[in-house]
Amino acid sequence: PVPAHKNGIKHRKGGGLLSLPKPHLSDSPSDLIQYLLITLLCGAVGGLIGGSSGFSLLTAPPLTPPGWVFPIVWTLLYILMAVAAWMIRKNGGENQRPALRLYWVQLLVNALWPLLLFRLSLHFLALLWILLLIGLIVLLFRRFYAVHPPAAFLLIPSLAWCLFASYLNLGFYLLNR
Repeated sequence: PVPAHKNGIKHRKGGGLLSLPKPHLSDSPSDLIQYLLITLLCGAVGGLIGGSSGFSLLTAPPLTPPGWVFPIVWTLLYILMAVAAWMIRKNGGENQRPALRLYWVQLLVNALWPLLLFRLSLHFLALLWILLLIGLIVLLFRRFYAVHPPAAFLLIPSLAWCLFASYLNLGFYLLNR
């Protein structure tokens, strides 16, 4: 028998070779579809309440992509987040609940950011809000990593994009006061 360690990686005796355990994911796609739909719905609601009309009126910092890029990137990021949360749900054990609670909190914080930035034009508050979101994503990464490391790695693109978005947010704040 191959002993399992707390991170789920099994170590073979003798050669030190690693073998990853088979994931315990459901054969039914319905759970994944639920996570995708709920997560994408949160993103869509965030986009709708935030609006994009304010974006074209702002003086933009260097490196700002065209407006059509944002919904494409956010959709891909929400898909990755949903798959990560689904993986936690299926592989979670006792640590799954707090990790998923944090997932839903960061999803809500994420959905409210465009409202602050674009609809309400509260650029400084939006900057603080996205910094909060970045902190939540880092914490979520740590929680997901403790439960199922592959799920945590799916959050890295969201973290990278939010860091870039915080640069844009800071630029909007400084250039549109």
